[in-house]
Amino acid sequence: MNIQEDAADGVSPASTSHTSDSALVRSARAARGPSIGDVARAAGVSAQTVSRVSNGLTNVEEKTKQRVLDAMKQLGYRPNRAARALKSGQFKSIGVIMFNLSTYGNRRTLDAIATAASQAGYSVNLIPLHDPTTGTVTGAYTRLKEQDVDGVVIIFEAHLFDRADITLPEDLPAVVIDSSPGYGYPMVDTDQAEGARFATEHLLDLGHQQVWHIGGPVSSFSARHREESWRRTLDEAGIEAPTVLHGDWSTESGYQVGMELGRDREVTAIFAANDQMALGAMRALHELGRLIPEDVSVVGFDDLEESTSFWPPLTTIRQDFLAVGRVSIEKLLQQIAGNTPASVVTTVPTRLMVRQSTAAPAR
Repeated sequence: MNIQEDAADGVSPASTSHTSDSALVRSARAARGPSIGDVARAAGVSAQTVSRVSNGLTNVEEKTKQRVLDAMKQLGYRPNRAARALKSGQFKSIGVIMFNLSTYGNRRTLDAIATAASQAGYSVNLIPLHDPTTGTVTGAYTRLKEQDVDGVVIIFEAHLFDRADITLPEDLPAVVIDSSPGYGYPMVDTDQAEGARFATEHLLDLGHQQVWHIGGPVSSFSARHREESWRRTLDEAGIEAPTVLHGDWSTESGYQVGMELGRDREVTAIFAANDQMALGAMRALHELGRLIPEDVSVVGFDDLEESTSFWPPLTTIRQDFLAVGRVSIEKLLQQIAGNTPASVVTTVPTRLMVRQSTAAPAR
């Protein structure tokens, strides 16, 4: 209640004591918390210097910066993000919406995004979604706007995206990962088709007459494109592709499919859509008495850190998750700055890592 309203209630401004005024000031300060001026006085610097430190600028001597940081910590000062945004036009925060946090690829991609964003001076707000509907995605956007983000990176499976009939809002910069083009936003992804071609050609070049495929979930964009490339590579070699057996990215699903394929003595080469399913298939082959790579060669996709510790060490396709994260943040920051990214679709190259799980077929 202000002084004028107090006077209207019969309390004269002149009758308010100096002691009461001081108490009100102290109370107001306590309610709002320490100010930038309080920090400046405690650190013995100007408010402008405190502002520079708050905004992460580098034109402050290290000793002075540390003195300001110590004063902030001692007083419990937190920079006003809204005020900083009004001044700079940015909140220095990026939102991430994603389905399926359990897969290795998504975890690595999220880590790469967070690393790239941090290096650019941005924080990351993550909203994981488990129900791919228009309502949940709309709700996620609402929550991110309430958290004052400058842009958003979206990581979902293509079929989920299409099925939900999701229209992305036009008032928030966005980059899509692991989806399909055509949504009006830049898309960044590993070159899934290239990786699958490398895997299939490697097995054919070793002399295998056929390559069997353990596919990922039918709803997965990545799995679909790896399967399409595997099939296309066989077709170009004049080989009719066998029936695909699908897993769910898990080791257990790879084991179940591996038991089925391993019982067929015609199977000499398997390309699994990820390393975890490859590991499950290798366990099944061991249990069936099929030697790797003497009887069956196995190739995975991802290049897990543990892939070199499989027995035998796994030949696989390496994805550059750091590059995916870096490029996606670069594309997003271009939009935040008001610039249109040069390319709509950016694919990050893959690499074939040849190890001891593949060899020429026994004659």
